[in-house]
Amino acid sequence: MGSLSFERVSKQYGQGARAVPVIAGLDAQIADGEFVVIVGPSGCGKSTLLRMVAGLEDITGGEIRIDGRVINGLEPAERDIAMVFQNYALYPHMTVFQNMSYGLRIAGLASDEIERRVGHAAQILEISELLARKPRELSGGQRQRVAMGRAIVRQPKVFLFDEPLSNLDARLRAQTRLEIRRLHAELRTTTLFVTHDQVEAMTLAERMIVMNAGAIEQIGTPESVYERPASLFVASFIGSPPMNLLRDWAALGTRFQEGVVQNVGQNVILGVRPEDAVIVDAPSSGALWPFAVEVIEMLGAERLIHGRVGTESVIVRQEASRPAPCAGQQVSLQISPSKLHSFDARTGRRTDHAAP
Repeated sequence: MGSLSFERVSKQYGQGARAVPVIAGLDAQIADGEFVVIVGPSGCGKSTLLRMVAGLEDITGGEIRIDGRVINGLEPAERDIAMVFQNYALYPHMTVFQNMSYGLRIAGLASDEIERRVGHAAQILEISELLARKPRELSGGQRQRVAMGRAIVRQPKVFLFDEPLSNLDARLRAQTRLEIRRLHAELRTTTLFVTHDQVEAMTLAERMIVMNAGAIEQIGTPESVYERPASLFVASFIGSPPMNLLRDWAALGTRFQEGVVQNVGQNVILGVRPEDAVIVDAPSSGALWPFAVEVIEMLGAERLIHGRVGTESVIVRQEASRPAPCAGQQVSLQISPSKLHSFDARTGRRTDHAAP
């Protein structure tokens, strides 16, 4: 096993005036045996960071350490990592057994040790009956498990996953997520998993690193990131549907302003999660927002109600067992003050101005 650390890590392409910065001064610590997901939109630098750990990209500045050892100048084979790629990267002319054992044979391991490791990994991943097949005879999910098995047999200090589920359909993605969680629970190998899918990040991570434009926006458990987003970007990126953000909250009326937010100035953006806005007939306590219903989406056990609060678009998540409003209806939303989030409109960072 091994810890993984980033100290002032930076990456740029080109030199001088033409240099294009990709990652700037990134710091993060990943504990031995921890499962950390790096999540962010396309182009934010998450895959570049992973490739720098793997030795597939040079580091412009800073240090990356595995188990306290600086790996900046080491060749990929010397870093004691194993990487699972998005496209599986299997040799089409080799059987599953040969694909999984190839790296071990190159390393010169004895035949009985190779068979033991491949057999154990195949048993963990439930692909023992596939060892004699070639990749063209496998489904997408089976190919991904073979790619994971090839990484497992290496017994590395760090696993690196580069968007490994993006080529699978929705059902297989959900199934493979469970297999990856089960695998980590059994092996407890330090794991760095890159994805642009915030649902994958929330369901897989012990901790998550949210990246945007080459910088870290927030590091924390999925629960803490969801419940207390550190910035407007995190609030709008994490959550499906995302947090409702109101910039024109001052138009909601004197009662709202006096009852919920006091002395916050004009440069605060308020946020509320869709499940924290409740349609009411007889309000008890909390903020009241006038809500004009526009569209209702039925999603089985719940529905999403789209509408407007003043000039702002708002989504309300509601259990399907509750009475539904009608499109075009004017209703009221009740918001508990403790469920409100506030952000500085100039910096985009979280503030503590919301009423307790």
